[in-house]
Amino acid sequence: MLENLDEELVRCRPCGYVMKKSELENVGVCPACGLPHTVFEPYREKVSPKRLFILSLDIHPIVIHLSQTFVAMIPVLMITHLLFPNFIPDILSPVIDFSIFVFPITLIGAFLSGILDGLTRFKTLDTPLLKSKIYYGAAILILSFAMLLSLLFMPEKYTFIDLILSLGALFCAVKLGMMGKELLNVILPGTYQRRKKKVVVKKPAVNQ
Repeated sequence: MLENLDEELVRCRPCGYVMKKSELENVGVCPACGLPHTVFEPYREKVSPKRLFILSLDIHPIVIHLSQTFVAMIPVLMITHLLFPNFIPDILSPVIDFSIFVFPITLIGAFLSGILDGLTRFKTLDTPLLKSKIYYGAAILILSFAMLLSLLFMPEKYTFIDLILSLGALFCAVKLGMMGKELLNVILPGTYQRRKKKVVVKKPAVNQ
């Protein structure tokens, strides 16, 4: 005989860590902050498994790290090249060219993954903070393509204008990072009920 039983979740009041009650009974303390089990309280999950799964993949944070690498590296390498033009130019120049070429591609991935993250987390993009992120995301994307066009069509490489463009992109990236930090642990709940788990109920033995 099978019957459905709520899979109980509990949350640590001081730090907010959520876990299964059965796992807490095995561990005895909060895995995050180390406080005893007595600080836990019942917790009801209101986010669907599909949304939780998508967010658990951390697609946007992973993809954004790629663009962050280039947005920080490009202005540093440009400044180094402008101040010391004879310092390993055969190495610096190809690295800068490659970074400028790849940078917009990584930004497109970050932009699309950010849209997915926003829709999954809040079910809409029409919020003040998400709108600001979209504006800054569009700005940094435009700046990256401007650097790419300058690299491909301007006769002189790594001019002062290119440096200004790269610093503008870095500024936008910093603003995006600061706004993203505020949304890291925020999610709009739904109406999802707690998951059910099947429990086998054994029939009592019949004495003969």
